[in-house]
Amino acid sequence: VQLQASGGGLVEAGGSLRLSCAASGDIFTFARMGWYRQAPGKQRELVVLRQHSGFTEYADYVKGRFTISSDNAKNTLYLQMNNLEIEDTAVYYCAARPPPYSTDVWGQGTLVTVSS
Repeated sequence: VQLQASGGGLVEAGGSLRLSCAASGDIFTFARMGWYRQAPGKQRELVVLRQHSGFTEYADYVKGRFTISSDNAKNTLYLQMNNLEIEDTAVYYCAARPPPYSTDVWGQGTLVTVSS
């Protein structure tokens, strides 16, 4: 399985972006999918993780602003980001655990830059 993230860019604080993550496999079979981010000089951190059951975990710093969704027909995961803050500037990665569920697969990352 391969993941291709896209949709990053430059946006002003308070603005919105939608990230996409296209998978080469059937995402309905994935155990989980989610988004992570890595800001300059910082470790990679969880943004949101959704289990196959539908249980979704958002990081506190994005709750109420970011929303994960998917289109199973397109095998694509989305991240709608609203009310962006300068602190949201980071490279965003999508990740998934596809069959046979032994390891996570990562996309290449897409850069989001939020300006004041």
